[in-house]
Formats: sequence, C-alpha cells, structure tokens
Amino acid sequence: MPCLIFSQQTTKDSIATQKADSLSTELKGKGIVVEEVTYQKQINPLAPSKAAFLSAILPGLGQIYNKRYWKAPIVWAAIGTGTYVYSFNNTEYSRYRDAFKRRKAGFFDDEFYDINNSGIVINNPDVSDEALEDAQNRFQEQRDLALLVTILLYTLNVVDANVDAHLKQFNVDDRLSMDFKPFLDYNQITAQPNYGMALVIKF
Repeated sequence: MPCLIFSQQTTKDSIATQKADSLSTELKGKGIVVEEVTYQKQINPLAPSKAAFLSAILPGLGQIYNKRYWKAPIVWAAIGTGTYVYSFNNTEYSRYRDAFKRRKAGFFDDEFYDINNSGIVINNPDVSDEALEDAQNRFQEQRDLALLVTILLYTLNVVDANVDAHLKQFNVDDRLSMDFKPFLDYNQITAQPNYGMALVIKF
C-alpha cells in the first residue's frame, strides 16, 4: 500500500524547496503519494511576552508593537483620565486635611475659615470642622477608587497586548483543514491497481 509523505516548503529557503520538489517528483514516479504543505508565515513564540513587556514599560507601546495603532490612544486616554482623577482628588484631600489639622491645633488661619471674606469670627468659621472632616473623607475615598481603577486599566493594557499578540499568530487560513480521502494508483512495475486512504492535513 502506498504511504503518505509530507514535505515542507518554505518561501525563505530556496534550497529546501528545490530538494522537496526533486523528492516529490522521484516519489511520485514510484507510486508514493506526496502532499506539499506551505507555511504562509513565521511564528514568533516570544512576541506575546515582548508585547506585554512593552506595555508594562509604557502603556500603549505593546499595542503599537502589535500594529493595533488605534488602540494606543484609547489606552492613553483611559489611563490618563484615571491618573488625572486620582491627582485631583488627592490635591483636594490634602487641602481639607491640612485645614482640619490646623483647626484641631487651635489655629484660625486656614483657607476655609473665612472663605466668604466676611472677616474672621472666632469659633464661627464659614466651613465647620465637621464639613472639613466629611470633605476630607469623601476625597480620600474618591482618590483611592481612582487609584484602583487606574491600576486595573494598566493591567488590562498589559493583558490586551499579550492576548492580541497570541491571536495574531493564530492560524485562521481558509486552507486550514484535515481530510480523509481514498486514492487509486497503479503500480508501474506490476500494472496492478493500489487502493488506499490518505490523511491530508493542510496548514
């Protein structure tokens, strides 16, 4: 029974291609079925790791490495917004905390004591101690939430670059298939027919 042999043909190696063609012609003359498999692109197993590493160093850089240029501005906008919200709330938290601490230390010169410029009235501030404490706690919570969201967005940026690099190397060619098919061949020496089954894998 004839046997099935696969030969690999690469576009970058003309010597290997010539040898494969020569072997194919020789084996076909002996009644052996030869299937040629052509690889369309080279696989770089380190590409996903490199993409993730680049995104970890500079968010959006891994997306550029994957040639997903439209994703980079989205990454920058998302992380930039998170960073801005964190910075704003941290600044406001510091303002109210400093004022509250000075109140507790017995001072009356913080920026919220006479916010309406109506004159400092001892023990009668424009913004009460309780209001300062509430504002301090509110901005602290919003700052911590913004930090958590920004870290999450940064992590998603790294994961997206890694997964996208993996998917880019996934073979979705229409010629990717596996098939069983019968074949009939004649032995040139005995002139007898040979029957068999061939497993054909194309990728």
